[in-house]
Amino acid sequence: MFKKFTEISATTWIALATLAAIAVILYVISRTNKKWSAKMIASGALAIALSFVLSCIRLYRMPTGGSVTLGSMLPLMLFAAAYGVGPGLLAGLAYGLLQYLQGGWWLNVWQFILDYLLAFAALGLAGIAHNKNDKWLYIGIPVAALGRAVCAILAGLMWASDSLAQGYALTIGSADLTGVPLWYSIVYNGVYLIPDTIICLILALLVGRQLVRIMKQK
Repeated sequence: MFKKFTEISATTWIALATLAAIAVILYVISRTNKKWSAKMIASGALAIALSFVLSCIRLYRMPTGGSVTLGSMLPLMLFAAAYGVGPGLLAGLAYGLLQYLQGGWWLNVWQFILDYLLAFAALGLAGIAHNKNDKWLYIGIPVAALGRAVCAILAGLMWASDSLAQGYALTIGSADLTGVPLWYSIVYNGVYLIPDTIICLILALLVGRQLVRIMKQK
């Protein structure tokens, strides 16, 4: 029985994990009892719009997708911190679709779900800071960024595996990572997500707490 488990391909496991993650997100959203007031809807729309605008300010762009931006993840993270994980996940899903319409591409449906739906929905994990003290905001931001990174790494692993199957080499700069597609995906996504997260933390230190409080005001 265990031998059959080892015969299941990595892409199949990723697909199953993707389905499980979608189920969890839908469950969390459905269990959210918070009513969407006019201010909450306006704050969510503004957070999505600001994230979209900031995503267009690219400090560095990776060759096959992904960029270091001017803190484009932060508005959605702050919205989640103000209103909770459920609303944050929903806003992230909407933003992910907007990112795809901006000019995204995908190899298969699983990569699309991971790269554009789950990766940005994960920004809603910053909602763990909801109704907690200010220090939690600086915990929620890296947790949300890590959630996005995991989705991006899994999507990159699927892309890398397909590239290897077609006979392409996996290189980042002068480094050849052809023999280790998982590490290729980790390094590739880390190159832009780590700086992007640091920028978000710096901006959050400057204006994050004040913006969360403004959104929470009745």
